Amino acid sequence: MEDNQSQTKARIASRLQTIRQSSGKSFSQIAEETGLTNVYVAQLFKRQAQLKPDTAPKLRAALPDLPEELIHEMMKPPFRSYDPNLIQEPTVYRLNEAVMHFGESIKEIINEEFGDGIMSAIDFYCSVDKVKGVDGKDRVVVTFDGKYLPYTEQKTEHMVSRLQRQ
Repeated sequence: MEDNQSQTKARIASRLQTIRQSSGKSFSQIAEETGLTNVYVAQLFKRQAQLKPDTAPKLRAALPDLPEELIHEMMKPPFRSYDPNLIQEPTVYRLNEAVMHFGESIKEIINEEFGDGIMSAIDFYCSVDKVKGVDGKDRVVVTFDGKYLPYTEQKTEHMVSRLQRQ
């Protein structure tokens, strides 16, 4: 079943990309028109995120050629996945390398600033921006903005499932 879902997802994503490219609009332009981040817009078009009902009219306005059937597909919970071969793509490889290289230090700073916990990837915002560096050359700014989630001390008295069994 997973292969069938992956194939359906790939077909829909391909159609969405064709419509977006035909519009001549970038992910950032669509993001500006819909109030979403540019990465979230890209996720919608890859079927990695769900289009919410309040945003659908804004997306329709931004891309008038987007058929209603695809809007409805985008509003379904997506089959979130990734191609394991994606790591071989140079940009993805470098992003992974950067996170792996800096990850331990980032973890230490999160713990130092917030305590024992993690950054959510569910309550999470991500954007990519282009800025000029001090040397005048283009630079990439990737922003990860995730809710802090503290680890919970696991006390039996707080386990709802145990309390209900008594």
